[in-house]
Amino acid sequence: MGLYEDLLNHHDAKLIAGGAAQNTARGAQYILPPDSVVFIGAVGKDKYAETLRKTCGEAGLRVEYLEDETHPTGRCGVVITGNNRSLCTDLAAANEYKVEHLKSPEIWKLVEQAKFFYVGGYHMTVCVPAITALAEHAAATNKPFILNISAPFIAQFFKEPLDQTLPLTDILLGNETEALAYAESHDLNTKDPRAIATHLVGLPKTNAARPRTVIITQGTEPTIVATADAVGGKVAIKEVPVHVIAKDQICDTNGAGDAFAGGFVAGIVRGEDLDTAVDMGQWLARLGIQELGPSYPFPKKTYAKDASEVGSLW
Repeated sequence: MGLYEDLLNHHDAKLIAGGAAQNTARGAQYILPPDSVVFIGAVGKDKYAETLRKTCGEAGLRVEYLEDETHPTGRCGVVITGNNRSLCTDLAAANEYKVEHLKSPEIWKLVEQAKFFYVGGYHMTVCVPAITALAEHAAATNKPFILNISAPFIAQFFKEPLDQTLPLTDILLGNETEALAYAESHDLNTKDPRAIATHLVGLPKTNAARPRTVIITQGTEPTIVATADAVGGKVAIKEVPVHVIAKDQICDTNGAGDAFAGGFVAGIVRGEDLDTAVDMGQWLARLGIQELGPSYPFPKKTYAKDASEVGSLW
């Protein structure tokens, strides 16, 4: 527990707003017009919570935190070796979120006003009723509900809440390691991400008006996009190439998946086609890994699909 203050006091550590879904929210807001995104989570009543509020506010992200009286704000110590990182996390208040906060009149009003919903898979370990409440509202009002598996252990050890949420999920995000973990925990007898994506697309769905989409990233390998036809349910698979950057441009890969999700979600909110939304996710991830931590450069860069328009980033 002494690691966090030690990093700050003796190792010139930088304080950066974190939390997987909050990283994605900041990423989406980076691209979207001002006041587009609201993030909901839990913090303690301490200096770290104030830092979070300040940092998110500067990024234009609105936060509506549940303040926990008994636990400090969650922290994650990140130690970087080369381009790789080790994470040591104390979830603390982040582990104490309650559905009552979501359903309070002032917060639920924001839910009713929202047009899209995104939930990180880590919340499966915290408050499944909150996920279910959001997802059921989305299905009942025909709003897109986007879920990120977030980590292999979610598919392995939180299989029941994941399976409970998937019928309510319109767009599912994950990487190849998370897809393999899902396949293993569900006895799919395959290690082919394309086959796993096909299986996930075909699972039962509550809101039949929105055929499911599954996105599986594979690092520098092509991103897999699986969609189902609204009429016949036939699954279509395509691969979107990744624009690789030189290794010497990479500063820190921490939060790359969160950044991809942020760019992708921003594309969906803007009404872009799937190829463009995936490209936006890859673009934001490339920006993020050139920064320290899950951060995005300022002054802001502007996404442009044509490679010639974004110069050295491609």
